Amino acid sequence: MGKMFAIMIAAGVPLTVAGTVFHWPSVAMFIICSVTVIALSSYMGRATESLAIVAGPRIGGLLNATFGNAVELIISIFALKAGLIGVVLASLTGSVLGNLLLVAGLSFFMGGLKFKRQTFSIHDARHNSALLIFAVVVAFVIPEIFSMSINETETLNLSIGISIVMIAIYLAGLFFKLVTHRGVYAALEGSENASHEEEVPEWGKKKAIGILLAATAAVAYVAEGLVHTFTAVGEQFGWSELFIGVIIVAIVGNAAEHASAILMAMKNKMDVAVEIAVGSTLQVAMFVAPVLVLISLLFPAPMPLVFTIPELVSMITAVFLAVSISNDGETNWFEGLTLLAAYFIMGIGFYLL
Repeated sequence: MGKMFAIMIAAGVPLTVAGTVFHWPSVAMFIICSVTVIALSSYMGRATESLAIVAGPRIGGLLNATFGNAVELIISIFALKAGLIGVVLASLTGSVLGNLLLVAGLSFFMGGLKFKRQTFSIHDARHNSALLIFAVVVAFVIPEIFSMSINETETLNLSIGISIVMIAIYLAGLFFKLVTHRGVYAALEGSENASHEEEVPEWGKKKAIGILLAATAAVAYVAEGLVHTFTAVGEQFGWSELFIGVIIVAIVGNAAEHASAILMAMKNKMDVAVEIAVGSTLQVAMFVAPVLVLISLLFPAPMPLVFTIPELVSMITAVFLAVSISNDGETNWFEGLTLLAAYFIMGIGFYLL
């Protein structure tokens, strides 16, 4: 898999440069940029993983939190710059749906085909459930409700206030997990220690940092080319901004992370698989979305944290379905299939909008 991604990068980056210079057709550029971003995000993930092992669990957790959604954040910043606010909000929706339904669903389904019953930390599941309800249901619904009674400027000010609170809570959550309560749940840590004792970083510290910086710079360049294809590709295939954001951008931006969760589930490392799916959702809702609201203030068209009704209903449904299935700390292939079915039903709905 590593060699395949290396070939995709070696071919994709020069082709992206050539396509930009010679103005290749939008569909061709869309495919080239998407494939290249997926390959580059894989290298970013591997570099972050190596640094996390070298730096230890506290710094490693912070690195994973910082770079976990870096690709999607970069794509969204260029989309904001291009004035595609609808695509950005839809991509945030797509990340929530993709992580809670598609990634968790595939992980539970593929793992369940190999193991009849898989378990993970009940404490983490319940802790994350409360945070999911706060992050998605409270922080995303409130701006929508209040925006009905206030003007655009007040709605933007409300969004800024909520974003600052969300970032503060997210940072407090990291401090809680990595510092004040890191050793409290000894049973969970003890079960994980066996798998971490033999962990050896794929790359040394200097090499990992170099690869991470180079891959991030390449993603920034390729992402700009990808964003410029959205309008033309949408018109050619009949895709709405909503569908492009919810399905296309969300999958491209998180493909490598999605693959990691499924592989972990097939190795029966369900704590890791669930952490990738749910942790990434929390990161999107509590950090990526608020940061994008604040960054959007630098552009002519700032982005309020106001989603459409279909987006909100889909995210709330996904949260409560994921909470209901995961709260018992165990899963099987049928529960995974249920999550996948919900994702495809919503996907069809967004395609038809």
